[in-house]
Amino acid sequence: MKPRDLYAGIVVREFPAQAMLRLRPELRTEPCVVLDGTPPLETVCSLNRRAYQLGLTAGMTRVEAETFPATLLGRSRSEEAGARSALLACAASFTPRIEERGRGSTYLCVLDIAGTTQLFGPPAKLAASLLEQLRAVGLTASVAVAANFHAARCLALARNSGFCVIPSGQERTALAPLPLAVLDLTAQQADTFAAWGIRALDELAALPEASLIARMGQEAKRLRQLALGTASHLFVPLEEDLSLEEKIELDTPVDLLDSLLFVLRVLLEQLIARAANQLVTLASVTVVLKLEGGIEYTRTVRPALASNDPQLWLKLVRLDLAAHSPQAAILAVALSAETGSRSKVQLGLFTPQAPEPDRLDITLARLRSLVGEDCVGTPVLKDAHRPDSFEVAPFRVIAVHSKSNVSTEPQPTRSALRILRPAETLGITLRNKTPEAFIFRAARYRVERAYGPWIASGEWWNPTLWAAQQWDIIARNANGETLYCCLSYEPLEKAWQMAGLYD
Repeated sequence: MKPRDLYAGIVVREFPAQAMLRLRPELRTEPCVVLDGTPPLETVCSLNRRAYQLGLTAGMTRVEAETFPATLLGRSRSEEAGARSALLACAASFTPRIEERGRGSTYLCVLDIAGTTQLFGPPAKLAASLLEQLRAVGLTASVAVAANFHAARCLALARNSGFCVIPSGQERTALAPLPLAVLDLTAQQADTFAAWGIRALDELAALPEASLIARMGQEAKRLRQLALGTASHLFVPLEEDLSLEEKIELDTPVDLLDSLLFVLRVLLEQLIARAANQLVTLASVTVVLKLEGGIEYTRTVRPALASNDPQLWLKLVRLDLAAHSPQAAILAVALSAETGSRSKVQLGLFTPQAPEPDRLDITLARLRSLVGEDCVGTPVLKDAHRPDSFEVAPFRVIAVHSKSNVSTEPQPTRSALRILRPAETLGITLRNKTPEAFIFRAARYRVERAYGPWIASGEWWNPTLWAAQQWDIIARNANGETLYCCLSYEPLEKAWQMAGLYD
């Protein structure tokens, strides 16, 4: 059975101002206005409640706004795009069917929440949860739930905050006291209704339909149906990939890393809040810094385990930027994240407590800052025959299999070969081209057993041509100490070296 229609309208007033202040929490309690336009002909396009209380209004020029004790901010389309993405991510956690309806500085969207009662509870509970998630990403909104699309939209526009739920069949009663401003009227229609003395939706709904159509055309029929709460609507859901990105344009260039950390902390908290709403964790964070001169500086931080800990991410980003600091002042910051699954650790009853994962990531980051990016990680053998051919790959935590999957068969005893880097040169005595004795670390050893040679060569087509012989040796010195080792001979250089020692 098809569930009955149910819609939730979301309205965010003064959206440009809220988009700017969500990334500047220190200004939320101060009067702030957002200026738009070409300097010096900028005008106020949005402002917060504190600025309204001072007497500022939309449309004021910069000169007029500067006479008030308010903070002036330039409009940022990129920050508005980030706020819109955060809002849509919150809405998408309840339903994938979202339709946007723009209204200037007011952001408006409508959610199709039909059939979500079993998942999120009654409409009142869903609306409260939605407002809570929006507050978590720094946005203040109003929500209205109704069985009619346009009723939910108009009721949300009429509220300043909070939420309301209109029972099915009572849309006309709920819409009756609302002003005509909640409808999308043209200037001519607004003038006509003002001349007739029509101010509220109940007055419009009371007009006879035939006479109204005769005077204003077929569009008047739709307006009357909107006032009655019976207008039909073809829902057009938004089709867009949601991404975790946050951007901020700095008011003044920043040179010091400590000053940049205050901005990064806010951006990371926003990314983590959005990831938590989608029940995912951050697997990597890419920091893009716009520098003076139009240069973009990019760094990517990828810990061993995905996490939503803001303190951990801030430490990792700080260590990375401290080791690879940009060489110019920073004008803007952009953060983007890749998501991963939540890491789960299941310990046995008698298993000792292991170190916390965040300590591992911070330790790896500190080691990278000391020895370099290419010197920290997991050694991986290359697909080559050259001895000691390997590379360092980024460290990854491998899932531990359960004990039941581990074989109980006895494993053969293996010797470990400790490679010497660099290999140590030897003085050696040969007999019939076989090692007989050698001097290693100021001690003379006599060979008791020699196995080899193991001969290998390759890359004859490259300047890096190589050839090597290896011998496994058991030797003893005058004190009776036994040495198990691996000797190598390079025919191209005619040099004998101690390649490694067996445990």
